Amino acid sequence: MRTLLFFLAASLAFLAYAESDHLSPSSPDGLRQGGTLGQDLPAPPIAGDPREVKREVRNYPEQPPVIPHAIRDYQVDKNFNRCLDCHSREAAVQAGAPMVSVTHFMDRHFQVRAEVTPGRYFCTQCHVPQTDAQPLVESDFKAVDEVIRASNRGDR
Repeated sequence: MRTLLFFLAASLAFLAYAESDHLSPSSPDGLRQGGTLGQDLPAPPIAGDPREVKREVRNYPEQPPVIPHAIRDYQVDKNFNRCLDCHSREAAVQAGAPMVSVTHFMDRHFQVRAEVTPGRYFCTQCHVPQTDAQPLVESDFKAVDEVIRASNRGDR
């Protein structure tokens, strides 16, 4: 009986120790800095709406263009796609918006369809709004034009 009481007391002491900060390791400092694994810190503020509205230069071939306007509260689901109100084949000219690329009308077998195919229907899978957000990680990415100029000069 004494042994059982001893183990019970030892277990309770260990649980009290485990609840303290001694066993709460700091979180790995990834994209969200500081805190411990058990803490819920407030999220950083959401980046602002788009900078000035203009078309951005693409950094590489086939890069999806960024969205130069706010899209908060846009409905894009299986029943309705608000983006197509301006970017569809019929509405683009009157809206002054670029029409959805012809690739969005091709299915997985490269057959051209009359409407945007399901694989390209959910715009924000690839396209993101421009923001004034600062980069979360450093990048040494070079645009394709820079790479070509460097290779022509012999830089490597």
